[in-house]
Formats: sequence, structure tokens, C-alpha cells
Amino acid sequence: MSHPRLPWLLALPILAFASLGLRAQVVEICRTPDTLLERFISAECEACWSNADSLLGAPLVLDWIVPGARGEDAPLSAAALPEAARRGGVVSEIRTRERWHALSGPGTWDVEIEDGPAWNGYIAAQLRVTREGGRRGEEVDIYIALVEHLRAGEEGSPVERMLVRSVAGPIPLDAQTTSVTHMRGFRVPQGSRPGRLTAFGWVESAGGIVLAAARVLPEACMPAR
Repeated sequence: MSHPRLPWLLALPILAFASLGLRAQVVEICRTPDTLLERFISAECEACWSNADSLLGAPLVLDWIVPGARGEDAPLSAAALPEAARRGGVVSEIRTRERWHALSGPGTWDVEIEDGPAWNGYIAAQLRVTREGGRRGEEVDIYIALVEHLRAGEEGSPVERMLVRSVAGPIPLDAQTTSVTHMRGFRVPQGSRPGRLTAFGWVESAGGIVLAAARVLPEACMPAR
């Protein structure tokens, strides 16, 4: 979440508006999300990646590249994942498929995700999932994903993306377990930039409905020490 050199006084209004915009972005990222948007793009559709039409933002977003009919010859094949095909199903080769999830409200799930810096070609991620209030409930699956955070304008995309590069799961959480912590080491994907990699976790029902999700928060969201 460059300005030309201006006389200091003239620059003040611009800096003020820029500061307001930045604060608004931070507030949006830091607040508890109530919606997850999954976007599925065929590896055959390079235009889908570079097209901003209909790609509405949400507090939480996951971008998936679905393997194409041409396999490794498809233009976006380098980031395609088999898991994307299983989640997205049949995806058009000419448009993005969007899948929206209304997440559970406060008092249902507590999802915390952390990651570490890249080391020796790997990044570690830890996901902690707790049923709020210690209540038992339905059996669910949890997932941890390594995603590459791309800002608008990077890698030819006009919109910000959270591109899924690797996935661990499903990891079962039975109905009697109220809390679980899972750690996973991910190999840094070929072609990715380690500085843009981060972790993402979510809870999913047996029917494939995402109940709760979380991303690693930027430092601006952390309480002051």
C-alpha cells in the first residue's frame, strides 16, 4: 500500500492529499475484512492480466492463474498452478472469473498469519486458527498460501494483485479441535521476487465456502510499542 521537484510551499497541498490517500489505504488494509475476492485468469489470457475492466478491489484478494490448454506454451504459464484449476473450475480464456466470499463476522474465527524473510531459498509461514470462545463446531479445512504482492503497474498489471504462487492444504481441523497452529516452509518460486512474497491463510468449509481469511499485515497496522 514521484513527484517533480516543486517549491516547498507549493508542494504542501500535494503532500497533504497524498498523506490522506495513504492513510485511507492503510485503514482499508488494516480493518477486519468482511469479503474475500478470488480472481481466476486462464494462463492463455494475457489480456485478462493487463485489463483493469471489472476487476473491483476488496480488502482481501487472491489472484490465481489457471493452467491453459497449451501448457507451458501459454503466456502466463510460469505462474499457473494445478490448485487454481481445482478451485476455479472451467475458466474462460477471454475473461477473468470472479468468486466472492462473505466472511464470517467477529466472534466466529480468529485467523493469524505470519511469515519470515527468505532464507536459503525458502520462506516460512505460520498460520494459527482459533474458534472464538473455544466453541466446538463443524469440521473445516485450513490453507496456507505463498503469494506475490504486486502493486498496480508492476509486471504489466494495471491493478494491485495478490498472486498465489504456492499452496499448502487442505489441512483438516476436526469438529472437536478449537485451535491449531501450522507452520510450512515454501520454496521461493522461480521468477518471483522474494521481497514481494508474503503469506495468506484461510478457513474453508467442507463445501468449499471460505469462512475466514487473513494476510500478513504491513507494519503500519501493527500497534506501537
